[in-house]
Amino acid sequence: MERLKKIVVLGAGYGGIEAALDLHRRTRKRNDISITIIDKNHYHTLLTELHEVAGNRVTPDGLMIDLEKVFEYTSVNVVRDKIKKIDFEKQTLISAENSYDYDYLVLAAGSEPTYFGIPGMKEHAYTLWSMEDALKINSHIRSVFKRASLEKDDEKRRNLLTIVVGGGGFTGIETVGELIQWSDELCSDYGIDRNEVSLVVVEALDKILPNLTDRLIEKATAFLEGKGVKVMTRSPITEVTEDSLALKSGETIYTETLIWTGGVQCNAFAASSGLTTNRRGRIEVNEHMQTRDYPNVYAIGDNCYYQKSEDEMPMPALVESALQSGKCAAHNIIADITGRKKEPMKLNLHGVMVSIGSRYAVAKVTGLPQLSGYLATALKHLVNMHYLFGIGGLRFIIDYIDHQLLHNTRKPSPAMSLIPVNLASLWLVPLRIYLGIMWVMSGMEKVNTGWLENVMMAGSTDATSSASILTLVNSHTPGWYAWIVDNIMIPNAMLFQKMIVVTEIGIGLALIAGLFTFIAAAVAVVMNINFMLSTGLTDYWFFVASIACLGGAGRSFGLDHYVMPYLVRLSKYFWHNKTLALFMRKKKQLSV
Repeated sequence: MERLKKIVVLGAGYGGIEAALDLHRRTRKRNDISITIIDKNHYHTLLTELHEVAGNRVTPDGLMIDLEKVFEYTSVNVVRDKIKKIDFEKQTLISAENSYDYDYLVLAAGSEPTYFGIPGMKEHAYTLWSMEDALKINSHIRSVFKRASLEKDDEKRRNLLTIVVGGGGFTGIETVGELIQWSDELCSDYGIDRNEVSLVVVEALDKILPNLTDRLIEKATAFLEGKGVKVMTRSPITEVTEDSLALKSGETIYTETLIWTGGVQCNAFAASSGLTTNRRGRIEVNEHMQTRDYPNVYAIGDNCYYQKSEDEMPMPALVESALQSGKCAAHNIIADITGRKKEPMKLNLHGVMVSIGSRYAVAKVTGLPQLSGYLATALKHLVNMHYLFGIGGLRFIIDYIDHQLLHNTRKPSPAMSLIPVNLASLWLVPLRIYLGIMWVMSGMEKVNTGWLENVMMAGSTDATSSASILTLVNSHTPGWYAWIVDNIMIPNAMLFQKMIVVTEIGIGLALIAGLFTFIAAAVAVVMNINFMLSTGLTDYWFFVASIACLGGAGRSFGLDHYVMPYLVRLSKYFWHNKTLALFMRKKKQLSV
């Protein structure tokens, strides 16, 4: 019997999860390969969205994805442990209490902030590279506003209310964007004049967001300055103290809050593992993501330094880079096991999006025009949901929408504050059931009047005096709709009559049972619009009630309460395994 091949992925960041899931997909029909992912946390953090917790837009659980849920219905073993050492010769990972053997290792330990040797930066600045960092910033910002509200000395009050973000890259600009909105709320809470708050971005380069086009940079800069943010470019920080920072120009900014987002380097553990490294401690890899020192050890994402040729830039530290390098490593590990040809890394970046608060963003995406404002914000949400669907199916998308759009911590606008989201599904139950009964009665009335046996519809060219015949074209009917009636519906009248009857009864039964309620209500809306365009004899109560039932009317006292979670699990199982299983059993996870 062939020996079990052990593949270990160290780190459950973007790249590590992608590598582990792809390994599962490639080996789900084999029983001679084991896959284990090890991380010090029991959750995966959406690192690119940490500014939302730091700036109090979402709660921490909105960015923490339980690893057990990610790898549910897969063959991946989840281990919570902190690795202290790697013995590459013995092919063993060593923690304080355990050791883990491997045949293939994927290093995906991520990155950490770099301080460029700036005196005092590490000791006095806040960083934003973990959930702990985000919570520290959140707590500190609250404290400085509270202290400022009680401070009588004008100079001390001004220093407390001066908040500096060091670094004008993606993280820095997204962080200050959240602080713009949160400052408005904090000023209201603590009785502080908003004009007293000074938000500053300090960037060493000659522009912020250097990866974007000049047009989008100008839009982002104008937006920030329009909100009162002072954007300082060509301003390298030379020293940081407890209550100030010095710039190369000689200027000193007095503040107790410096959030440093100026750069990252390879995680110290991976960088000091003994493997050959390059810039910022990143491990050198070849085109297959194999390390230079050990062909069975792969490094991906922020852990690796990959440069296709001397004429090209090294692979950037982006989420897309991590995902694609993780998939490349997974493919080549299985190729090595099966004796197939390895594939080179083919980086295909699709663009970047930067949110500046919850309502404004700028985006440069391949194949799309340059976007800013609400459209760019919507696109960023869609990209995040696409990623979440890839690792966990519909459940993660529903959770994302809940945290980001329905129950985030931002104070809603006056209009949105009138919407009782939590009570909607409960109060809609009687409306839903009554609407369902009315639809069933409408369908049954058509059955009793012969809609399943005789032609009961007429178009614009039909002449009839029968009161029982329903004329679908009147003086108010749009010309394009009249053409559809005369050329498609009337020649196939019996088919469309049966479809209408079945649809009306089906809508009614679905609403009564609370099953697929959103779909039933959406079809009901379409049916009402169809009646409006043709006969004009619709009951507007039906139309309005159907729209109301779109808002989750089947979640309370309805079958959707049971069916929808089941379908979510089914879709997740299918996504991971590309097969359906009506009765799914969770794989027993290994957790230390």
